[in-house]
Amino acid sequence: MKQSIIHIALVVKDYDEAIDFYVNKLKFELVEDTYQPEQDKRWVVVSPPGSNGVTLLLAKASKPEQLDFIGNQAGGRVFLFLNTDDFWRDYHQMVSLGIKFVREPKEADYGTVAVFEDLYGNLWDLLQMNDDHPMALRAALCSR
Repeated sequence: MKQSIIHIALVVKDYDEAIDFYVNKLKFELVEDTYQPEQDKRWVVVSPPGSNGVTLLLAKASKPEQLDFIGNQAGGRVFLFLNTDDFWRDYHQMVSLGIKFVREPKEADYGTVAVFEDLYGNLWDLLQMNDDHPMALRAALCSR
């Protein structure tokens, strides 16, 4: 059996401001932006550049109770983990584009990491895993 997670829904306040942040600041690719008239919503999917893994589905809050989760999808914990092949390149680019880092870069046993906020306050790790980390090894095998 082979299964995979293909999308993670990220609750947003507005499609266009979310697209602007992810595409213009994080440099993600806009994979799809399709209007669904039967539900009066858009199917908006973004992905990190060069990624062939999980994508983000930018899901606009459609009910009042969903508004409380915008920016707090993980209860204040780091919610998403953005792995890179060059931590310092991406860190400096993100800082220059106004991305707010709430924890400065540090070297850890598994690699280099810093925590940043998205436009709504969700916490993300920007990280570059060491070559011998199990997830780095797995990624290398999958890319062959």
